[in-house]
Amino acid sequence: MRAEFHQKASLIITFFVSIFKSISREEIGLSSVRTLFFIEVAILTALALTLDILPFLKFKIWPAGGSISLAMIPVFIVAFRWGLKGGLLSGFLWGILQIAVGDAYILNFYQGLIEYGLAFTVLGFAGLFAPQVQQAVKEKNTKATLLYLAIGVFVGGMLRFAGHFAAGWFFFGDAAPEGQPAWLYSFIYNCTYMIPAMIICLVVIFLLFNRQPRTLIR
Repeated sequence: MRAEFHQKASLIITFFVSIFKSISREEIGLSSVRTLFFIEVAILTALALTLDILPFLKFKIWPAGGSISLAMIPVFIVAFRWGLKGGLLSGFLWGILQIAVGDAYILNFYQGLIEYGLAFTVLGFAGLFAPQVQQAVKEKNTKATLLYLAIGVFVGGMLRFAGHFAAGWFFFGDAAPEGQPAWLYSFIYNCTYMIPAMIICLVVIFLLFNRQPRTLIR
């Protein structure tokens, strides 16, 4: 177990190094905003993966995948800071990294594509509400900030849920109890961890930014 964790940790470090090496000095001089974008995406995506693989930071419900954790929070932070493009990129990289470190449960290409290529990417749609969140923060409107954070987390979380739900329906229907429709089995399965995880993420994000609201503003 310890050796496996060290292997995953080394892959995360390698990811960090490759990102920073790809940012040349010329890019830093020409576009500090672009550089900051890539750095934040890299760091927060790696943090999402770390939160996802550390056993003491998550509550695993199902052996075939599905756990309650804080791992979505870094992706939501990227989305609220950088908008749609940042959120989609961070979510996509998180899904790919799960495959890279061997933390993915893949039956076939199409199931893997839906659950790790698509489901994690669409978390980034929370970034659609980045302008409203940042404006509310600037105006020190706590109620509006909470509202738009909640909408963003709900939209991103439910789109991810939809991806896992579809994959479960089409590819894991055989695991359903006798007499239970595959769609109902997938719906219940994914609700057991996605709904609690979304609620926890929203609470933590709000508490975090309620204390440090400037964190949401680039």
